[in-house]
Formats: sequence, C-alpha cells, structure tokens
Amino acid sequence: MQKLLLTVDKISTAAGQFFAWLIVALTFMISWEVFSRYVLDNPHPWAFDVMSMMYGSLFMMAGAYTLSKNGHVRGDVLYGFFPPRLQAGLDLALYILFFIPGVVAMAWAGYGFAAESWAINEHSNITANGPPVYPFKTIIPIAGAILLAQGLVEIIRCIVCLQQGAWPSRGEDVEEVDVEKLKEMVNVKDEDIAKLDALIVTNKDKK
Repeated sequence: MQKLLLTVDKISTAAGQFFAWLIVALTFMISWEVFSRYVLDNPHPWAFDVMSMMYGSLFMMAGAYTLSKNGHVRGDVLYGFFPPRLQAGLDLALYILFFIPGVVAMAWAGYGFAAESWAINEHSNITANGPPVYPFKTIIPIAGAILLAQGLVEIIRCIVCLQQGAWPSRGEDVEEVDVEKLKEMVNVKDEDIAKLDALIVTNKDKK
C-alpha cells in the first residue's frame, strides 16, 4: 500500500516539476515582449494570451504536486496542535465533503470544454489571429485527473492514520529551507530535537 501511495506522489511530483519549467519560459517570454514592444516597437498581439495560458497551465498542474507535499494552505495555528488522529478525521471529512465533489466536477467539465474546443478548432478571439486555445483547455481535465488521484491517496493516508495513530511517510523533495544547514548554523543536533520531542510528549501525557 505504501508503495502505491509513494508512486502516485512521484507522478504528481513529476508533473509539477515538469510544468514548473514554464516559470523560466514565462520569464524569458515576458522579458522579450517588453524589449520588443518598447525598444523595437514591435509588439506581438498574441503574447498576452500565450502568457495567460502558460501561467494557467502552471497553476493547475501545481495543484496535485502541492497536495502531495502537504503544502496547501490550512489553519496551522490550530491544526498543528491537534493529535494525528484528529487531524486525519478532519482531513477525511473535508476531502469527502468538498474536495472529491469539486475535483470530479472540474475534471468532468474540463473534459467537455476540451472536447468542444478541439471540435471547433478554437482560437483566442481577444486578438486577431489569436493562438489556439484547445491545448490549454486540455490541461484542465488532465490536471483534474491527477489531482483526483492524489486526493484519493490522501484519503487513504487519513484512513491509515486513523488506524495507526501516525501519518504515513511521503515522497521526499526539495525543501524551502535547508534544514540540515539550519541545524548546523544554530548548533542544534538531532539528539537535541529528539529529547525536546520526548519532553513535549511527556508533558502532554502528564496533562
């Protein structure tokens, strides 16, 4: 079971990392368009549409990646103090009541939008000779399907946590902070952290 969960994590991670390169493409494209518009006096009418579609694709494909890393915004001020089983129970209820219906609707509607867009060879009508829209709309059901798969994995993690009292492990990836470097800078050892965790658990048990 754990192998299956980590496999879906890897798929979500790979998709997120692949589409993350759109940030680089967007940076170069915006820089070139500004240079072309103001220096060469040669703006491209289609540039804004393409930038919007690139950013939208990046945003949608990052959803499953962020979920796989447990990185979506939540009320951590309260949630972080809850025991794992209570966290899992709350997450499970929210996944079933809100997440699954919403993502299924997104994937289903996105499939209809994409199919219709391909059928009529849809192009952007904001500018003359606008870029094709159907590749962008195809991203919607794909992102929805990957996000749904990751959501089902998270539901399984909640059930496992309810049974075992601890969260299953997740796939490793880059961290916003170099934890090991930070430990070295403040002279904190793993043994010190373990002792502190044990002390916190002991104090909680006494209460």
